[in-house]
Amino acid sequence: MIFYPLSTLMLARIQEILIISTPEDTPRIEQLLGDGSKFGVELSYAVQEKPEGLAQAFTIGRDFIGDDACAMVLGDNIFYGNGLNHKLRDAREDAEAGKATIFGYYVEDPKRFGIMEFEKNDESGRSVKVLSVEEKPKQPKSNYAIVGLYFYPKGVSDMAAAVKPSARGELEITTLNDMYLQEERLNAQLLGRGYTWMDAGTFDSLQKATDFVSMIEQYQGMTISSPEEIAYHMGWIDDEMLAKSVKRYGKSPYGERLKAVLEGKVVL
Repeated sequence: MIFYPLSTLMLARIQEILIISTPEDTPRIEQLLGDGSKFGVELSYAVQEKPEGLAQAFTIGRDFIGDDACAMVLGDNIFYGNGLNHKLRDAREDAEAGKATIFGYYVEDPKRFGIMEFEKNDESGRSVKVLSVEEKPKQPKSNYAIVGLYFYPKGVSDMAAAVKPSARGELEITTLNDMYLQEERLNAQLLGRGYTWMDAGTFDSLQKATDFVSMIEQYQGMTISSPEEIAYHMGWIDDEMLAKSVKRYGKSPYGERLKAVLEGKVVL
């Protein structure tokens, strides 16, 4: 799963990445990914001792973030769609200009998610005006869930430090988003027709995500998540480094895909 959110950040042209996980899983992930050099990125690692809320990531990562804008993607979220890289880069530019960005996706069961209420705001279609955000509302004001992908301007660690625990004892990301909304510094982009978002945090949703990825890769002949391919097209790794990955994966389908990339048969 970790390769999917990693690829999402890389498509936003982010190369310095902090991975936060449990005390048990963090060493395993580090053993798998290493320092990130084979993907052309710099990976760091940190531990969240207890699951006390998503907003806590920005206080855990305070030193890593420093005085920069940043993004966060949840480790069990998969995003797919033509043009996704453009939306990500728009959000990055907005974060560097001082505004946060959340992403909305239509769902049939909005009571299960953080929800955004909005009105159309931008004739270019780049963003919508957020009116409210609410965590798992009993009476949702829209069917647009806030997905597990967020971009924030510099200073987010200080904002996160001011978040108070919710009724369920967590430092809610929705509270952090509402703080930016109250300051009129919250943008939203919609992932509409042609985009797919999957939250693979349960066994059932993971199985559905597996089926979706398998179908796309079988019928479209492309890999949904390929950090090496992204890095190569970004110019972060060269022919020699990609060739090492081709050799590492051998004649597996993934290895054959990377070989096609190396031979110039595939463009991003």
